[in-house]
Amino acid sequence: MNSVTQHLWSLVRKSGHAVEPFISGNPQLPQLQQYRGIRVKVLNGNLEQALALMQRKMQSSGIERMIKQEQRFHIKNSEKRVLARKNLERRLRSEDLARKLKAIMIKKVSFILSIYAAISMQSNVIFS
Repeated sequence: MNSVTQHLWSLVRKSGHAVEPFISGNPQLPQLQQYRGIRVKVLNGNLEQALALMQRKMQSSGIERMIKQEQRFHIKNSEKRVLARKNLERRLRSEDLARKLKAIMIKKVSFILSIYAAISMQSNVIFS
């Protein structure tokens, strides 16, 4: 197990929640609360593969970065630059999509208004 997995496991143990499964026949056992998070299935007892998959999911979701930030107080300048660039790209992509969506909505509304105006002009001509 690597340090991130060990830290995650220690957080689970320190939380005080029961790790054993809840048996519905025995109401004495505390019920496990469902937490949102990363779930990984261990297939054919292959724990190493499951841990590797969990670590990839943690890296992609940013949980590993959050855990590392709790462990240390200093972020390297190169990591700050990478995070700033990713945030900038995300913001620019979001603004671009919003601008495109606004243009599409304006076209749709103007098209509907022009159809409505044409229909109302025809109805005025017919009833006049």
